[in-house]
Amino acid sequence: MRATAAIVVGLAVVVFAAGALAADDEGFVPIFDGKTLTNWDGDPTFWSATDGCIRGESTKEKPCRRNTFCIWRGGDLVKDGMLGDFEMRLSFRIRNGNSGVQYRSVDCKNWVVRGYQAEVENKKGKVGFLYHEGGRGWLVNVGDKMVISEDGKKEVVAKLGDKMELTKDYQMAGWNHYRIVCQGNHVQQFLNGVQTIDLVDKQLDDPDAEKPNLRKGRLKGIFALQIHAGGPMLVEFKDIKLKLLK
Repeated sequence: MRATAAIVVGLAVVVFAAGALAADDEGFVPIFDGKTLTNWDGDPTFWSATDGCIRGESTKEKPCRRNTFCIWRGGDLVKDGMLGDFEMRLSFRIRNGNSGVQYRSVDCKNWVVRGYQAEVENKKGKVGFLYHEGGRGWLVNVGDKMVISEDGKKEVVAKLGDKMELTKDYQMAGWNHYRIVCQGNHVQQFLNGVQTIDLVDKQLDDPDAEKPNLRKGRLKGIFALQIHAGGPMLVEFKDIKLKLLK
């Protein structure tokens, strides 16, 4: 029998097998070991663990004909990788093309994912916005504080700032940092330490429904990384850390 150790993460107690990655002083646990795709599931044609990063790459010889995702399966940390309330931190850089960070999403099989997506793109004023992949489409522009009603009506209730000013520190060729916080139906995204969107989503799917309603938000779902269909592109992710919240 393997020895185990209990570690407090936020207000939740998480049990790890001996030798597993441990929580840091702030309660964050790395979910990528920097060397392998253990607990990650993506099409090996496009995804690899390279140079300490999760790398997604399509080429002229190996084009990506539809959006494809590398899905975190949770391992011993979270059953089936289904995240409810959490804070996620990660670093990314993208050379060309379009990508995103999926969360509270639905696994539609064959590396297809639907749900909330934090935009990853070399375009100031757009990177940092919130999209709903395969569902409601555009949700929240950079700089907006929005409430979505139960019937799907979107209302910008306040401004966080000018979209270009909020993303002025974005590094076109370097590493950038996302912080994503989900508590109940409140979703926040931060880019390089600056909040870019704020959403209260009241248009939520029934968690007990037999079939997911992809045109509604969710209080629980999977986490994944995207390669967008289209021309050759390269995106890298590293320092991916998770803290469970209560």
